[in-house]
Amino acid sequence: MNRQFAEHITKEDIRALPLLAFEGDIHTLDTKEECNDAVKELRKHSTLGFDTEKKPTFNKGEYNHTGMVQLSTMNDAYLFRLNNMGYPASLFELMEDQSILKLGISIDDDLKDLNKARKFKPQNFTDLNDIVRELGVKHMVVKKLAAVFLEARISKSQQVTNWEAEKLTAAQEKYAATDAWICLAIYQKLVKQGYI
Repeated sequence: MNRQFAEHITKEDIRALPLLAFEGDIHTLDTKEECNDAVKELRKHSTLGFDTEKKPTFNKGEYNHTGMVQLSTMNDAYLFRLNNMGYPASLFELMEDQSILKLGISIDDDLKDLNKARKFKPQNFTDLNDIVRELGVKHMVVKKLAAVFLEARISKSQQVTNWEAEKLTAAQEKYAATDAWICLAIYQKLVKQGYI
C-alpha cells in the first residue's frame, strides 16, 4: 500500500486549510452524578477520543492538577470538570477498562498528571503518534496531525485559558471537545482507508 501522507507540514500550509471543529453535542459535567450518567453512555462505545486540560502556569515551580478530562464519540463530547467534581470512581474505572480503546495524542504527560491526582492503571490507551510513525509520519502535535490526515486546521486559540473558570466559555467548550474528537476522527479515517 502506498503511503500518501506528508512527513512534515509547514505553518503556511496549515493556514491555507479549511477550519474544522467538533459539531456534535457537547456535555459539560460538573458533578459526580452527571459523570456517572455520562460514563454509562460512553461505555456503549468501543473507541473514544481522549484529551485533558489544565489551568496554565506562568511562574516557575507552579503546578496545577488536571482540571478536565475530555472523552468523545463521533457525535458526543463529554467534558469532565475534575476541578468541580473531584475524581469520580466511575470515570477512572472507564479509563482502566481494557475493552474500550482510548485514543489521544502525546498522552504520556496527561496520564502521569492524572495519576498524581488519583492513582489508577490506564488501560488500552493508544497514542496516535505511535500509529502514524508506522506510516512514515514523524511525531506531530494535534494541529499538524489534523492537517496531514484530515486536510483541515483546528484552532488552538483557547489552549492557554483558565480551565478552572467558574463557567467555561462556548469557545473553550468547542476547543476542548474538538481536541478529543479529532483523535477519533483521524483514527477512523485511517481505519476507513485500510491503514489500521
